[in-house]
Amino acid sequence: MFLSESAERQAIARLSIDNPWWQNGSIRADFKAMGPRAYLEIFHALVRNTRVHRSIILMGPRRVGKTVMIYHTIQLLIDEGVNPKNIIYVSVDTPIYNGIQLEELMNAAFTASGKPFATAEQYYVFFDEVQYLKQWEVGLKSLFDAFPNVRFVASGSAAAALKKSSVESGAGRFSDFSLPPLTFYEYVHLRHCENQLRESTLVWNGHEVHSFEPTDIALLNSTFVDYINYGGYPEVAFNTEMQADPGQYIHHDIIDKVLLRDLPSMYGITDVQELNALFAMIAFNSGGEFSYESLAQNTGVKKETLRKYIEYFEAAFLLKKIHRTDDTAKRYQREHAFKLYLTNPSLRCALFEPITIEDKEIGTMVETAVFAQWIPRLGANIGYASWRIGRVAIGEVDIVGINEARQKPDWAVELKWTDRFYEKPGELKSLQAFMAANGLTQALVTTQTQSGLMSLPWGNLQFMPTACYAYIVGRNTLFRTKAGMGL
Repeated sequence: MFLSESAERQAIARLSIDNPWWQNGSIRADFKAMGPRAYLEIFHALVRNTRVHRSIILMGPRRVGKTVMIYHTIQLLIDEGVNPKNIIYVSVDTPIYNGIQLEELMNAAFTASGKPFATAEQYYVFFDEVQYLKQWEVGLKSLFDAFPNVRFVASGSAAAALKKSSVESGAGRFSDFSLPPLTFYEYVHLRHCENQLRESTLVWNGHEVHSFEPTDIALLNSTFVDYINYGGYPEVAFNTEMQADPGQYIHHDIIDKVLLRDLPSMYGITDVQELNALFAMIAFNSGGEFSYESLAQNTGVKKETLRKYIEYFEAAFLLKKIHRTDDTAKRYQREHAFKLYLTNPSLRCALFEPITIEDKEIGTMVETAVFAQWIPRLGANIGYASWRIGRVAIGEVDIVGINEARQKPDWAVELKWTDRFYEKPGELKSLQAFMAANGLTQALVTTQTQSGLMSLPWGNLQFMPTACYAYIVGRNTLFRTKAGMGL
């Protein structure tokens, strides 16, 4: 032990407080009462499977429930018979741990638990918010090699820093697990609104596939708009006081901490005001098409700096850049234009104001909410199609599933918050051209309320309310279902 006597004493006292199960065999009652994330079962199985000797890196944005999911996993381990004193939780960003290395913290925890370490037993050690410790990956790699009977889990809110370090130092040792903001599927179930949908089937290329339809579309749409405004973060989703002032919570406790503390400290950003202004502008126009040239003209920020800022926003789970393809789903060799989406639509609500179902901004926020269901999907290769028709007209399709091997689209989706195109499908000229150019016989079009399969001379269109589509995509993302038809 390299700690001073005073530092060790303080660390042991804090560790005893943070690991109450050493004494009473249970996590704190307030954590126990919180509804579990739907990702818990998958994460717990990964932690429990010690046959695969790897450390787990749990990544996700601030306040999406990483710490709560760790505590819920600890309770499941105890319920399954793991000795509570063989489970250690350390919040690395606790001020009294400042500068203390992971091995020292683990040794202090063994001392605090009162149970000597035994090489014949299985242990579980959780290091929370590990990115605030310099060279954490070196320490974790050393611990991994030295303690084969310990399952190490490290969590953090800085994707780029964690993933880069994980790849460089943890080859063959670390497995990454990402926890996104709440999907609409999770939100519906956590709010106990499952009765707003029922299971159904739809026909896709002549085959029946599993789906869902609304039992009350007006009620489901209301729940969907609530999700857009408040649904990304578990605490806000269940706290009406926070919903009354989302700016106070999401803006100050999440956005500001990322923009004012996390990104500047990790990437050496000096002009925080410039960073804030850029993010606010992009957030207001989430789902809009951008280019570095237009951004530079509008903001006065150099193009290379803009590239770095957007890379940082993606690293902090705030934004996602969606690439543009042409009418044959081929990527443009020179990336001139792209779309930027908030990873969680409630970020916009926090910066500005909640939207209603009649607001003119509802269309872009509905689109943002749908992309938020796709962004966490492992292996999903999605883009949007945009191409010039003649000298003036522009063709566009909102979401395209790209088959990289064939460099062709597998499916296409048009996102609409209106029933107009259900009534006048012939107006979907861009989608018709895209389907013809790529030999697609069926595509999906979302609506505000209408459902049904429509056969047209140029192909079949499956219409579905956007809220249903978001629910299905979120569900399939959770269960890692292949996106064979844009679901």
